[in-house]
Amino acid sequence: MIPYGRQSVDEDDIAAVVAVLRGDWLTQGPHVAEFEDRFAARVEAEHAVAFANGTAALHAACAVSDLGPGDVVATSTLSFVASANCARYVGAEVLLLDVDPTTLNLDPAQVPAVDGLVAVHYAGLPVDLRDLGTRPRVVIEDAAHAVGATTPDGPVGNCAHSDLCCFSFHPVKTITSGEGGMVTTNDAELAARLRRFRHHGTEPRPELGAWAYEVVELAYNYRLTDIQAALGTSQLARLDAFLERRRALAQRYREALATAPITVAPAAPAGFGHGLHLFPVQVPDRRRVFDSMRTAGIGVQVHYVPIHHHRTFSAPPTGLPHADAAYAGLLSLPLYPDLTDAEQDQVIAALRTALGAG
Repeated sequence: MIPYGRQSVDEDDIAAVVAVLRGDWLTQGPHVAEFEDRFAARVEAEHAVAFANGTAALHAACAVSDLGPGDVVATSTLSFVASANCARYVGAEVLLLDVDPTTLNLDPAQVPAVDGLVAVHYAGLPVDLRDLGTRPRVVIEDAAHAVGATTPDGPVGNCAHSDLCCFSFHPVKTITSGEGGMVTTNDAELAARLRRFRHHGTEPRPELGAWAYEVVELAYNYRLTDIQAALGTSQLARLDAFLERRRALAQRYREALATAPITVAPAAPAGFGHGLHLFPVQVPDRRRVFDSMRTAGIGVQVHYVPIHHHRTFSAPPTGLPHADAAYAGLLSLPLYPDLTDAEQDQVIAALRTALGAG
């Protein structure tokens, strides 16, 4: 089976993890700090704080921003449920937004007056946050798909038009730490609160003794391990190579499928760089095409069942027609650095057969 996504692990990655296993620290040691420093430098942010996973990163971003009961947080319905649950975790109300039918991102100009916004960069295409009609009190970027993406203001993660930016390092993402997440910000106080939030809400009290600490707020154990951080740091060194290969594969798809009866997700507009975590297309009779591809050994996937389709959420009274229309045909084709040209040709041939395009 050719999967829709998978990690690319080389001998340098393995050696980095082995070195940690042979060292003195396995968790919350020097490798976590190194990963944070290198990641912050890469995305041109003042601070980067590592977390156990991307969902924990989103939760922390909402919590340290003082979002909570009585607040309304908007996000795109075309995302994984974590983009909405992070607001619920802090007691805020979630407002699900429809997507632009071309970009499949939320339309920033249509964001209403709300307290918070979780702006999802769907498939790795950055939302243009310069176009926010009304800026919420708190703007959080969900960049789980967008490691390495860029905007006219620099790398996604530099928080040029946001307060915090959250990343995921799950194995199918552009770089991986096994599981893991990161929050970047340019606000020193938010960074301090993020570090406290991931570590039980504790603060050291050295004036009372080298051992002393105080729990100053309710928080969580969301720490990343040194083992994961070492892998993440090693992977970060390969980010440019990963992105180059993803771009080449995406271009091959665009050329090969130019005449197929499908809708291909758009390339990034001028001045933007696509993160290319996913290569989504919209096909007719999606269930039949999906089953045909799986039978042919192609592990296509659907991203995503819109959040408002789940029983714990609901669409606003006006509905979310663009997201529903997109979902009816969405299919993610395999896209990852170790996908060979020959394997991609298999994917293309299987898709054309499933479509009856020969």
